[in-house]
Amino acid sequence: MNLIILLIVGGLIGWVASMLVGGGGGILMNVVVGIVGALLAGFLLNPLIGGGNILSGDLSLSAIAVSLLGSIILLAILNLVRRR
Repeated sequence: MNLIILLIVGGLIGWVASMLVGGGGGILMNVVVGIVGALLAGFLLNPLIGGGNILSGDLSLSAIAVSLLGSIILLAILNLVRRR
């Protein structure tokens, strides 16, 4: 059940990130960007900010915000790589 919630929340986070940054690539791409962005944010930003992590099952507002920030950063990097 936790995996299904992770996929749904990751997809929503990826979709919101693609709406903010642009360059979304469909449902599967949104899920991948949302989950990978959450993973990167969990490893890189949580020690600095101290927010939660949706990958560990924490669905607090701070965990979702950190995951969204990670997804936005990841999507911005992907857009820069695609343009070249």
